[in-house]
Amino acid sequence: MIVVLTGGTGGAKFVDGLRRLIPPEELTAIVNTGDDHEWWGLYVSPDVDSITYVLADILSSERGWGVRGDTFHCLQAMKDLGEPAWFSVGDRDLATHLLRTQLLSKGRTLSDATSYIAQKLGVTSRILPMSDMRVETRIDTPAGDLSFEEYFVKRWYQDPVRAIRFAGASEAEPAPGVTEAIASAQAVLIAPSNPVTSIGPILAVPGIREALQTTQAKMAAISPIIGNAAVSGPAANLMLAAGLQVSIAGIAEAYKDFLDILIADDADSASAQSLNGNHLQVHCTNILMRSSDDKARVARAALALACPEILTESATGNQ
Repeated sequence: MIVVLTGGTGGAKFVDGLRRLIPPEELTAIVNTGDDHEWWGLYVSPDVDSITYVLADILSSERGWGVRGDTFHCLQAMKDLGEPAWFSVGDRDLATHLLRTQLLSKGRTLSDATSYIAQKLGVTSRILPMSDMRVETRIDTPAGDLSFEEYFVKRWYQDPVRAIRFAGASEAEPAPGVTEAIASAQAVLIAPSNPVTSIGPILAVPGIREALQTTQAKMAAISPIIGNAAVSGPAANLMLAAGLQVSIAGIAEAYKDFLDILIADDADSASAQSLNGNHLQVHCTNILMRSSDDKARVARAALALACPEILTESATGNQ
């Protein structure tokens, strides 16, 4: 079994690559829920939805989120009624939030709701929220204490970041199956997601970091940083606020207590040489994922380093 820790658009791209290479039932995604929030009275789980949609092959590749070919009539109607419309929810996407909210209101857990929705969409991989308990990423800015979606979507991540915290994390527990999946994995991969606000909330849940430290599986991470800049999004500013260098050294520092392999871009080959050693292997390749072939290529590079036997098994199974 391959386990991937994921969140954000980079995470969805990487999972898209993985699903093209290995049998779906051999893939487990542990997904960030720190971005979850309430919208129009509905429970929205953006990263869980993106992973569900990509595994169901309905994710919009143009936007990197939401359902391919979706319409936005409800969003326009709510705007016409004077309701907030800064968070773009498509009409088909809205159905997911309605169903999830209905299931939660009947006492189902987030894990239960995620599994139910995934099954209805034909997904056979396992999608595990990091926790069934509420953990919320909060961004401290001069404009106030913002939820991640307010900071990222509403305010276009333009505010200076003073601090990041994960409200509720210290009281949370891993969702059922999370630590067990890590313990029994053939390999654990960390997607090229923001290390602070996509992977950080997962690691903040007590028990998950410890599971990563003790698993016998190889641990490989793909860098979301090239040189001194993020491939996309606000990772650079958030890393600085968290006291991390905006570089592959900063990525290595974020995961230093469990990481075996770091996959960086060819542009960082000089920096990679200085990081090699002390139980960390750094490998360089082209990590940009612009096309389906790119996503599969990066996923193949990660699997070849962390679990080459699964590529052989998959190739044999496909003959």
